[in-house]
Order: sequence, then C-alpha cells, then structure tokens
Amino acid sequence: MNDTGGVAGPASGQTSHTHRLRGLAGTGVIATLAAMVAATLAAALAQAVGVDFEVPDGGEAIPLAGFAVVTGFFSVVGIVIAVALLRWSARPAGRFVWTAVSLTAISLVPPFLSGANTATITALLVLHLVPATVMIPTLARSLRAIHVTSPASGVLTFPVQ
Repeated sequence: MNDTGGVAGPASGQTSHTHRLRGLAGTGVIATLAAMVAATLAAALAQAVGVDFEVPDGGEAIPLAGFAVVTGFFSVVGIVIAVALLRWSARPAGRFVWTAVSLTAISLVPPFLSGANTATITALLVLHLVPATVMIPTLARSLRAIHVTSPASGVLTFPVQ
C-alpha cells in the first residue's frame, strides 16, 4: 500500500463555487436577521423616547414590523448584489463596499422628502444606517475571506481593497 498523504479536494470547480456561494448566502442570512433585530430595536427605542414615525403622505405611523420587513427585503437585495459580485467581479469585496455605501447614501434622501417632523426624519436616517453597519462590513468581510483563494488556479491571491 502506498499512501502519499494527499488530501482529496472537490471533484470539480463547480462544487467549490457552489460551496462559496452557499457560505456567503448563509452569512448574509444571519446578518440579515441581526440587521432586522437591530433596526426593530432601534425603532422601538425611538418610539419609546417619543418619535411617532408618522409620515404626512399617508397620515399613518410606520409600524415596528414594517421596519423589520423593509430591512429584511433590502438586506436580501444586498446579499444578491454580493453574490453577483463574487461571481462576476475580480474585486468583489471592494466593489461591494462601494456599491453598498453608495446605495445607502441614496437611501438617506427619501426621509428628507417625506414631509415628516424633524424627530421622525432623524430617526429614519439612523434607521437606514443601523442595518447598513451590520450588513456592509459582514458581507465585505465574507467576500474578502472567500476571495482569498482563487478557484480557477488554486493560487493565493490578495485583492487590493
């Protein structure tokens, strides 16, 4: 018997690619849940100190569950962007951070256009930033960790961020 001590790897690059995508998606789902909880708790805290979250356009207050749903939806959009960049970008982490920060900045405009009072506008701005501070670093870190080994060559690469 002649044992070379080698370790068997995946049969194909496709298995490795699928594993990387699943790992990123799994990390993203956990981060999404954390972002939803953080945003909902921050909204509850804002309500506790007197923010009414009433937007004049409809005259109704935004319910706490609404913050969780919207945070969850846009966090999943962020995961999809991260997965797409992992698949098609040579620098997925850097491009993800640039894209996510740009989209977060754009998301800060609607609260100013809502016609709500100053306390509500301020709280809405903070509630856009809370999930961003959870999602963006988590997905960027995951993209960097996944991208360290190039699946095409098996050679270590160190993308410039």
